[in-house]
Amino acid sequence: MQKKTLVLGASLKEDRYSNFAIHKLVSHNHKVIAVGLRKGEVAGVQVDTDIQNIDDIDTVTLYLNPKRQQPYYIPIVNLHPKRVIFNPGTENPEFYKILREANIEIEVACTLVLLSTNQY
Repeated sequence: MQKKTLVLGASLKEDRYSNFAIHKLVSHNHKVIAVGLRKGEVAGVQVDTDIQNIDDIDTVTLYLNPKRQQPYYIPIVNLHPKRVIFNPGTENPEFYKILREANIEIEVACTLVLLSTNQY
């Protein structure tokens, strides 16, 4: 079974890192679920506006600043992902603690770099 990545904070704007990440994940044959502020499509992936009805997530990659992450703390823990990637600008020690208590791996890294260096 293919591992799924949830891109949280997905942007339809082509100059955003979350948009680049969706393109790069798709080009590396990863299954992508995208959630952002607006519905639309990026690289053939539907961008939805809520985190409901999502399952089998291996990795959550965050593109939301710490304040915007707060409403997602419990929904993300409830997804039981293997890991959460905190991209540059999303670092959040408060959320790290919550995730560690739920035995979810934390990675403070750039998804684009991880993919480029085959460390994803």
